[in-house]
Amino acid sequence: MAPTSAPTSSAATDVSDDLTQSRLGAMTYDPAPESAAIVTFRDAYGLFIDGRFTDPSSHDSFATINPATETVLARVALASASDVDVAVKAARRAYETTWSKLSGAQRAKYLYRIARLIQERSRELAVAETLDNGKPIRESRDVDVPLAAAHFFYYAGWADKLEFAGYGAKPTALGVAGQIIPWNFPLLMAAWKLAPALAAGNTCVLKPAETTPLTALLLAEILQQADLPPGVVNIITGDGTTGSALVDHPGVDKIAFTGSTEVGRLIQERVAASHKGLTLELGGKGANIVFEDAPVDEMIEGIIDGIFFNQGHVCCAGSRLLVQESIADDVLRRLVRRVDQLRVGDPLDKNTDVGAINSAAQLARINELAAYGEHEGATRYTSTCVLPDKGYWFAPTVFADVAQSHRIAREEIFGPVLSVLTFRTPDEAVAKANNTKYGLACGVWSEKGSRTLWVAQRLRAGVIWANTYNRFDPTSPFGGVRESGFGREGGRHGLEAYLDVH
Repeated sequence: MAPTSAPTSSAATDVSDDLTQSRLGAMTYDPAPESAAIVTFRDAYGLFIDGRFTDPSSHDSFATINPATETVLARVALASASDVDVAVKAARRAYETTWSKLSGAQRAKYLYRIARLIQERSRELAVAETLDNGKPIRESRDVDVPLAAAHFFYYAGWADKLEFAGYGAKPTALGVAGQIIPWNFPLLMAAWKLAPALAAGNTCVLKPAETTPLTALLLAEILQQADLPPGVVNIITGDGTTGSALVDHPGVDKIAFTGSTEVGRLIQERVAASHKGLTLELGGKGANIVFEDAPVDEMIEGIIDGIFFNQGHVCCAGSRLLVQESIADDVLRRLVRRVDQLRVGDPLDKNTDVGAINSAAQLARINELAAYGEHEGATRYTSTCVLPDKGYWFAPTVFADVAQSHRIAREEIFGPVLSVLTFRTPDEAVAKANNTKYGLACGVWSEKGSRTLWVAQRLRAGVIWANTYNRFDPTSPFGGVRESGFGREGGRHGLEAYLDVH
């Protein structure tokens, strides 16, 4: 995709000149591919129920594809409502006869085993995640897989210490947890859901996203290696009808969902009249607020990481950039130059910065909103990178001259698209950052600690980073407010959703 013609403003002209003069943008890199042969997928996968793989009752299946090449990786079972019923009953049986009878220390041993096996198979899992999801291998290798293992390690440590978690002297598990995870961080989201639930003494029925089920199915093999008792974790693959059957099943005690706000709202309506507990981690429209005294180089890299990490497929992505007016031209100049240096292409290449969009449907959504941004009058700067012929690709894009009324400033794009707005005072920055229906994450960039704290106290968001962005740790809680959901995952707080604390 070619960039739009340079606007007539002097600032925009300077940006264009910087792009032309950027030597780094013209640098070439020899390919450094990771071998896809490290992982061997089965031709077809069944459902993982009661400790073994079984065929779905209807024998229906669907293909999961590599978004970078559009080739089929494997066929995966499509679970029906009757399959969901079998999985929930297996989880209930395991809870009542086995898992709830074990001590916390005994449960911890299984979690430690799973964590170690994830580490041992980390290279295989990273390649599988990249093939199925489209994200760069360096992100799968350096972020997703290590954090997945870290969550199991962390919650293994809590399994025998629940009485010290602050939820009563003898907290008890809820029972059977139904867990529905998204396609942007398939393995990591599985770990986020499973580890605290198992540590708290629950059994689980996990439904991975339709487009990215493979690392969850490899995780099922790891659960077998760890000799996890049958039925403690069941993994059912399928589409929205499968997830709906899990939400509606009367044998489920708790639903944990990560995904879109629209689906989350429907789930909340469905469980409102039931006994089920519910936590939702939904969409976001994160704001990165940059003050004039921000550390420039660190700030530019933080902005890049905040929006282009995982192709922008991040619910807490810093998709709105609020820049103090006095430095806006310089920040835009540096930012657009840096965007043009990002390497887009083969996700298995260790040099790649931005991989493939996860699906054709998501690519169509990104294209629609980007076109709307131009239609509404924003100035578009798109990387001059050459995109592959096959697969789903979108070049990193920055929109300047964005108004708060524009769709690209209001709606979650979930792609590598950044909207740049300006402000003059801290009060205006806070007002613009809070001018959204979402409330998941924000970032504040300033050398003044007092200013950072003043702004942070006034932002309506569940997570706020200072002079950094997209930093995660299993010891730290994560979650949103308003239409970004409720409940927390990670840290001591992540146990609360899986314990009877009332």
